Amino acid sequence: MELQKPSLVTRITVGKGVGLVVGLIGFVALPIFVPEIDWFIRWGVLLWYTTMGAIIGVFGVFTEHPILRLPMPWWFRAPVLGAWMNFVLTFFAYDTMAMVMTVTFGEGGYLQSPFWFTLEGAVVGGIIGYFATLFGGEGKATVGR
Repeated sequence: MELQKPSLVTRITVGKGVGLVVGLIGFVALPIFVPEIDWFIRWGVLLWYTTMGAIIGVFGVFTEHPILRLPMPWWFRAPVLGAWMNFVLTFFAYDTMAMVMTVTFGEGGYLQSPFWFTLEGAVVGGIIGYFATLFGGEGKATVGR
């Protein structure tokens, strides 16, 4: 079996595909945990994780920090991007995310803080990064000539 050449398009496609699957899980599961959840939030989750997959796919070109010249392998880069994106989401939609966490885990629980979504973003980002790198490669070779 011949290994596939690294491809940025494949990275982005796989990233978006995995993100779409995660988004669909959220789209379907949210009303189970939070019955009064708004349709806009459900669609937002679906589109958010699909977008996260695309961004993680694109960032597979960078294997080192452009300024500090430190290595950034996929297992570091993808979780950081996923965590950052979910942190920003939580920052701007704090009330909604707090409501979801409170309804899901109860008031006064350890998991009540909506910033746990940051950790979830790191995990999902790592999964997306793994599959994007597995099927699309990484580094400047993905861009081609």
